[in-house]
Amino acid sequence: MELLPFWLCLGFHFLTVDWRNRSGTATAASQGGCKLVGGATDCRAQSLASVPSSLPPHAQTLILDANPLKTLWNHSLQPYPLLESLSLHSCHLERIGSGAFQKQGHLRSLVLGDNCLSENYKETAAALHALRSLRRLDLSGNSLTEDMAALMLQNLSSLQSVSLARNTILRLDDSVFEGLEHLWELDLQRNYIFEIEGGAFDSLTELRHLNLAYNNLPCIVDFRLTQLRFLNVSYNALEWFLASGGEAAFELETLDLSHNQLLFFPLLPQSSKLHTLLLHDNNMGFYRDLYNTSSPREMVAQFLLVDGNVTNITTVNLWEEFSSSDLSDLRFLDMSQNQFQYLPDGFLKKMPSLSHLNLNQNCLMTLHIREHEPPAGLTELDLSHNQLSELHLAPGLASCLGSLRLFNLSSNQLLGIPPGLFANARNITTLDMSHNQISLCLPLAASDQVGPPSCVDFRNMASLRSLSLEGCGLGTLPDGPFQGTSLTYLDLSSNWGVLNGSLAPLWDVAPMLQILSLRNMGLHSSFMELDFSGFGNLRELDLSGNCLTTFPIFRGSLALQTLDLRRNSLTALPQKAVSEQLLRGLRTIYLSQNPYDCCGVDGWGALQHGQTVADWAMVTCNLSSKIIHVTELSGGVPWDCKWQRLDLGLLYLVLILPSCLTLLVACTIIVLTFKKPLLQVIKSRCHWSSVY
Repeated sequence: MELLPFWLCLGFHFLTVDWRNRSGTATAASQGGCKLVGGATDCRAQSLASVPSSLPPHAQTLILDANPLKTLWNHSLQPYPLLESLSLHSCHLERIGSGAFQKQGHLRSLVLGDNCLSENYKETAAALHALRSLRRLDLSGNSLTEDMAALMLQNLSSLQSVSLARNTILRLDDSVFEGLEHLWELDLQRNYIFEIEGGAFDSLTELRHLNLAYNNLPCIVDFRLTQLRFLNVSYNALEWFLASGGEAAFELETLDLSHNQLLFFPLLPQSSKLHTLLLHDNNMGFYRDLYNTSSPREMVAQFLLVDGNVTNITTVNLWEEFSSSDLSDLRFLDMSQNQFQYLPDGFLKKMPSLSHLNLNQNCLMTLHIREHEPPAGLTELDLSHNQLSELHLAPGLASCLGSLRLFNLSSNQLLGIPPGLFANARNITTLDMSHNQISLCLPLAASDQVGPPSCVDFRNMASLRSLSLEGCGLGTLPDGPFQGTSLTYLDLSSNWGVLNGSLAPLWDVAPMLQILSLRNMGLHSSFMELDFSGFGNLRELDLSGNCLTTFPIFRGSLALQTLDLRRNSLTALPQKAVSEQLLRGLRTIYLSQNPYDCCGVDGWGALQHGQTVADWAMVTCNLSSKIIHVTELSGGVPWDCKWQRLDLGLLYLVLILPSCLTLLVACTIIVLTFKKPLLQVIKSRCHWSSVY
């Protein structure tokens, strides 16, 4: 017990010392506006002209981005010898002292992007050569040429990731990346590279990711980076991509050749692990059917490759360039925005693992569906914006679309589909057939025939959840056209008169629908059954471009969140609907492009205050043959409308009363003029005596 006061005092002393130390550290870290975030000292955008010297000396990560440092002196980083990561992005750096990193033996990551290091690049290169343990270096956006970059990267053999993006590099030779045998990732995008000499990447034996996007490369011939896994050459001027011949095993998994000028399908390695191939936005096509070749010699092209004193000739079969490529592991293929008019026999059969195929915006006229074409594992197929007029289904073929989940056939010239195409499509969830002149099959009970031979039947497609039939020229919907489906999204827009004044064809899916588009269908308020009360889960309803003069009917519980009533014939919005429906659960409503009467917009203040009307600034109304914006009616209903709201009986009384009074006065004057004086008459009859 005697020692208890001693221990209490000693504990209080240590707590006080610890609190002082913590306070001192916090004060030091906040002197320049810096703060400790997750173990990193963050000093970005503090208008610092130099590196603060009062930060925690044990800091391992220092972020100085967006400060006008301009110069990194030799002594600037000496207080922080334990730094492992340093970021100096957008610091207007023009000079880095040759001894600026002498004490940074632990530095692993250095970001110098978006500075002006080309001004004193030799001194900067000397400073970088001291970083023997550096793993990641970002030199992007510094106006560096290939010679400057080569000097800065010299002797940095420990580097694993380098970014030279957004510089002024024009060509690459074997000296630029010499000695970087451990480099794993190289970013060269957004330069001006138009030539890569043979052997430029030969020393990069560990290179896995190479980004050459947004350059000026005209072709890639004799590609032989077997160790590469990711290659991006998009947004160049490529007309050819030819991998080296032979049976060398390539590790390539992702190849992006999109947004180029490729004329033919690329010649890919004969042995690879390619699973993603991006070819969209090129000029490719298969042309064998367009040429009447009588000799195999007329079907080849020869490339003359000159490398110093060595000359090689590469022969390529132009019309069957895909035949020797290894596409067995390919899962994602994007060939959209090209000039493909057909797919050669066996083309898709070489891709048994394909799951995503995009062929939209081509010139396809017919598509043959055969065994293993498309592959059985295909889940997404996009054939939209082509010229397809026919789909051919091999006889007796079953389950050809068994794995398909998304099928886009929109914007073609189809009049129908082969019978049984969707018979075994038991996994399809999204189907888009908009902008095709198709017809729906009639139910058996309605006719002896089920419809035209190529009619489309969506009934009993249990997995179908999203269906778009916009602009298909559909006739009046038969009863139960979507019976047996699980539709939550339905678009019937631009099919004039398809509902024929009734929502009855939609009753089968009404309880499940969440998004319904009935835009530009000729709907008008005389439809007695335009009642959406049975659509209990409906969240988005598009009724724009119709002829509605009154608000649609909603009863019961309402899940509606978005309602579009633009381009109709509404003159006013019912107050009951505003109070009971719109403000109850609706989040967004579109009301513009309707001929509203300015005298009928009173009470819309609640809508405006609740920010429910998304296009409030565009809502206009008519007042005395003038069109004005509702937002200009700051005082509510205009004065011109006041008289229109008066009681008609009172108005008539006000108008008639002056006329009656005028008539009475006139009659009185006439009587007094042509008769004896009225007072004398009264006196004579009443015998009153008066003195005159």
